[in-house]
Amino acid sequence: MTLSAEIALRRGEFALAVEFEVPDGGVLALLGPNGSGKSSVLGCLAGLLRPDRARLTLDGRDLAGLPPHARGIGLLSQDALLFPHLSALDNVAFAPRSAGAGRAESRSRAREWLAEVDALDLAVRKPAQLSGGQAQRVAIARALAADPGLLLLDEPFAALDVDAAPAIRGLLRRVLRSGPPTVLVTHDPLDALALAEHVAVLDGGRIVERGETRKVLAAPRTAFTARIAGLNLVPGVAVEGGLRTSSGLSLAGIPAEDVEGGQAAVAVFPPSAVAVYLKDGEHRGSPRNTVEGVVDALEPHGPVIRVRTRGDGWAAGLAADLTPAAVAELALEPGTPVNLSVKAASVAVHAAPDH
Repeated sequence: MTLSAEIALRRGEFALAVEFEVPDGGVLALLGPNGSGKSSVLGCLAGLLRPDRARLTLDGRDLAGLPPHARGIGLLSQDALLFPHLSALDNVAFAPRSAGAGRAESRSRAREWLAEVDALDLAVRKPAQLSGGQAQRVAIARALAADPGLLLLDEPFAALDVDAAPAIRGLLRRVLRSGPPTVLVTHDPLDALALAEHVAVLDGGRIVERGETRKVLAAPRTAFTARIAGLNLVPGVAVEGGLRTSSGLSLAGIPAEDVEGGQAAVAVFPPSAVAVYLKDGEHRGSPRNTVEGVVDALEPHGPVIRVRTRGDGWAAGLAADLTPAAVAELALEPGTPVNLSVKAASVAVHAAPDH
């Protein structure tokens, strides 16, 4: 069963135009900044929004024009949205019951799915008696109990605490292996990496990056994707041996195979590859890429301190990861003038996406 979608929607000044496919058992993650069109895509797929033009087929069946209840779609959002007056068992049984199954069959399937999500012991509880993680398990069972042809996941972990989210993420990864085509909207790259084989990055209603999830996050081509992947990205034009920025500065790096001289390109490198020196201090080594900047912010980032800078050229918005000892030794604080450097071998140059 394959989902094939082509959607065009205009609301005021916002225009959405996307096209994608999701195979049976496949998961496509939609990433993008707020207002990029992720929720609009889900709304059009679910039948909650009426697009100006749409081609939506699921295993050859035309979904466009069908009301939401006739599309055979399961929807899981960040809020479990369980019926408060029903037990967990009856909440899950509601899905097959609403699809036409009898009472006994519906309750039998509900028990099977509650067992599948490790929540059978919660069957008699009402939603008010469930924790956030428990309620989301029941919601997952309900979404799948109707045997949907398509599953839509809308930020399914956003409302969970940090202890519950990993377990629910692992649960979904297991049940989706043999599940229907799934479209996941998330802001968290960990969700995309854990659940989705492929990712599409939206910006301004268009897909600007797409491909295998790990490859896209390892070699981002837009500022948004670089930010969520935790990488630095510098835009410019490809030149021999690297990149030239809009300010005329050069950044030496290793071009990818698809990069041609003179075309729009981006240089990508991790914060751990950036060395920071006091402006008048001693430099160690001789990196080819050096730029002046000013410390803008210091942020705890796991075992390191992430130093963010401002300045001209590619120093603007740069991130560097230093140990707390190094930050203390350099006496870094917002406003400190610094020199930033990165070795050419750590810089990958990729073709920029077409807009």
